[in-house]
Amino acid sequence: MAQTRGLLRHFDLRARKRLGQHFLIDEEVLKLITSTAELTPSDVIVEIGAGLGVLTKELAKEAGWVVTIELDSKLAALLGQTLASFKNVAIINEDVLKIDPGTLLQEQKEWLPPAITPSRYKVVANLPYYITSAILRHLLEARRKPSLLVVTVQREVAQRLTARPGEMSLLAVAVQFYGRPRIVSHVQPGAFYPSPRVTSAIVRIDLYEEPPTSVDDVGKFFDVVRAGFAQRRKQLRNSLSQGLDLPAEAVVEALRRCGLDERQRAQALTLEQWGRLYRELRAQSA
Repeated sequence: MAQTRGLLRHFDLRARKRLGQHFLIDEEVLKLITSTAELTPSDVIVEIGAGLGVLTKELAKEAGWVVTIELDSKLAALLGQTLASFKNVAIINEDVLKIDPGTLLQEQKEWLPPAITPSRYKVVANLPYYITSAILRHLLEARRKPSLLVVTVQREVAQRLTARPGEMSLLAVAVQFYGRPRIVSHVQPGAFYPSPRVTSAIVRIDLYEEPPTSVDDVGKFFDVVRAGFAQRRKQLRNSLSQGLDLPAEAVVEALRRCGLDERQRAQALTLEQWGRLYRELRAQSA
């Protein structure tokens, strides 16, 4: 706490609520994050929202190369000074949502030691809470995806990411289509400065080599899923019919062929059921 306040005071900075800035000050939580990421000297790490660089330093001690992305230009300038002794850290002062991970890592290639390749990378970050979902979608839908994510998010978001059938959401389907999420630990507000009003959670997402359900067009698959969740209180026959502009009879028939009750709601379906439903609707349209 004293070190964090001292840095902010020395550089005439303050946490910006608009950017969701809460700086990690708990050493035990810091160790848990890095141990969960299973860092090795050959790892390339992408960090999002470096803040004061507390996590960045620990990543740099164990990983081969760290690319840290910080939107706040004042914090990026501070990082340039406080991380100057680490020769394996690249500081990128940009908006992560406007960066293609594959392109970014390719640009880093000339600086990497010969033993390190940017073809595989891990994401380790305390994500800004206000754009957590957008960042996760951006990374998981990227042409070059990470092999692993270890992220700190709001507890409620963590529960949504790891939800099971009956409590599924569009975000849960989107994440679980690409990887297996699990909650590692909950983090109390006092682990950050300033303290957020909510409890947080460390989530680990191990990405699949191939999605657990087979679809021939990921974009069209998620069109179906989005239609199903567009009106959560409605039964699938109604939400899919309206969302996809299909005759209700065609949707009912597709549901029947998949062994699904037409009165079910989107949150009840498993990932494999979404896959079967997509394939059936696709076959009907063909």
